[in-house]
Amino acid sequence: MIRNQWYVVLESDEIGSQPKGATRLGEKMVFWRDSSGRVHAAVDRCPHRGVALSAGKIENGHLQCPFHGFEFDSSGKCVLVPANGRKGVVPNALRLNTYPTFEAHGWIWLWWGNSTPPEPNTPTFFDNLDESFSYGSAKDPWNAHYSRVIENQLDVVHLPFIHRQTIGRGNRTLVDGPLVEWKGDQMFYTYVFNRLDDGNPPRRPGDLSRKASTSVHLEFIFPNLWQNYISPHIRILAAFIPVDHEHTLLYLRFYQNFLRLPLLGKLFSRLAMPGNLYIAHEDRRVVITQQPKASGLKTGEILIQGDLPIIEYRKKRAALQRLAEQN
Repeated sequence: MIRNQWYVVLESDEIGSQPKGATRLGEKMVFWRDSSGRVHAAVDRCPHRGVALSAGKIENGHLQCPFHGFEFDSSGKCVLVPANGRKGVVPNALRLNTYPTFEAHGWIWLWWGNSTPPEPNTPTFFDNLDESFSYGSAKDPWNAHYSRVIENQLDVVHLPFIHRQTIGRGNRTLVDGPLVEWKGDQMFYTYVFNRLDDGNPPRRPGDLSRKASTSVHLEFIFPNLWQNYISPHIRILAAFIPVDHEHTLLYLRFYQNFLRLPLLGKLFSRLAMPGNLYIAHEDRRVVITQQPKASGLKTGEILIQGDLPIIEYRKKRAALQRLAEQN
């Protein structure tokens, strides 16, 4: 996993009026909202006696330990030790290890790193999605490293095989390119040129022209957000949530804005989710068998030209890991 990155870790509606415990990035964490509704995150362990704070409650806008009633504010500072009295001294060492968070688009991001987020200190999102879209969502567990789940969504070669009865129909087995275009330092687009095998060799990426940005393409934002741009009115989004080194939660969304009536649009988006999950499960049964669990530049795999998006992902991921290790 890459440190010093903004990770989508939860959906907004998963955090209500009480603490929420969740394992993310290999760590047990607790999430809660303060009296203003802002989300906070910390290690799910009371520094006093090691109790899970997620088993506690919110008291006066503070996270209260269920064991001895210690209360912690949004910065992680202990502000009350009931046994010492309301005016008693609170040891400075009673402090939680907290994480910066950001909430937008119905998701919670967490800054997982050794330092505070750099300016601008907000995560990147897709600039071609606006409030006109409604969406349906689902949460799907995969027994796989998050990097493998990401690479599956960047893999343009597997479609006519794993998905031969669904989105891969048509026997378009030959892959021209594909063409990868970087959009700044954190995002890249993949333009797909799969076609029927007519006996001619696949064209190289340098021989291809970029398609219009309104045509079908894939978009990926480091470290764990992906969009399938199907049309100006239909998108599929995925957040690949690292639970630990062997487990991932796939947060999947179907977006549309051709049905503008809010209730009807939301209903249609929700009804689309079972079909999207079915397609995801066609992938899941294969991805969970991959070895080694995590991808990388030196896994012993022999990649081909059609794997260019995966190669670009691995190179950038390795560069970000090296940069994080230097900080």
